[in-house]
Amino acid sequence: MSNKKEKLFGIDFNALTMQETVELVDQAIHQQRGIHLLGVNADKILAIEKDTELAAVVHKADIINADGASVVLASRFLGRPLPERVAGIDLMQSLLRLSNEKHYSVYFIGAKEAVINQMIARLDVQYPELIVAGYQNGYFEGERWSEIATEIKRSRAQLVFIGITSPIKEQFIDFLLRHGVTSVLMGVGGSFDVLSGNIKRAPLWIQRLNLEWLFRMLQEPQRLFRRYFFGNGRFILKVLAAKFK
Repeated sequence: MSNKKEKLFGIDFNALTMQETVELVDQAIHQQRGIHLLGVNADKILAIEKDTELAAVVHKADIINADGASVVLASRFLGRPLPERVAGIDLMQSLLRLSNEKHYSVYFIGAKEAVINQMIARLDVQYPELIVAGYQNGYFEGERWSEIATEIKRSRAQLVFIGITSPIKEQFIDFLLRHGVTSVLMGVGGSFDVLSGNIKRAPLWIQRLNLEWLFRMLQEPQRLFRRYFFGNGRFILKVLAAKFK
């Protein structure tokens, strides 16, 4: 399989489809190789401009997907096209299906206790063959990182989904890899809230129009308005600067 890369805004994106990403993850699981599977959207591209620690972790990631229609559109505008958007929640669900079929063990970290319990209950129905090696909420301090790393290694989980906020999520994944965790580690943002049924996913027709960000903002305006309204403008200016530099 070709694993071509395209450099955009200083980041080496893997030019992979969803299916190709799943196949690479499958290979890493077979090789018992710990990797950081990272989705980068416009918000993260802007964040690493000011956060050097986050930038360092992003540049170290093993697989970097375009987790946002804006990134894919920008790549085409700049003449370095990425094949498609690999949305984090869609990739997570593809990997859950893979784990259900191949009996890979998974571990979940993130969200509130009630939310993760609701998600586990729903996944148990949707993926009856899924092996859940462990799970816990995302409310813990840095002092517990070593303890959690030990617990993940003890569980022998092959895939770990981490739904906590950035940049802590990326730093935590980097810590786990540096402390001997050999799982595929994927940050999944707010996917636990969607899979638990607490937040509604945009209908397919909205996703196809590349307006899922607007649907999300209308559900959580207080949290997301500033991020999308100002962030989208800054990202457009960044794309234009890269085009006409």
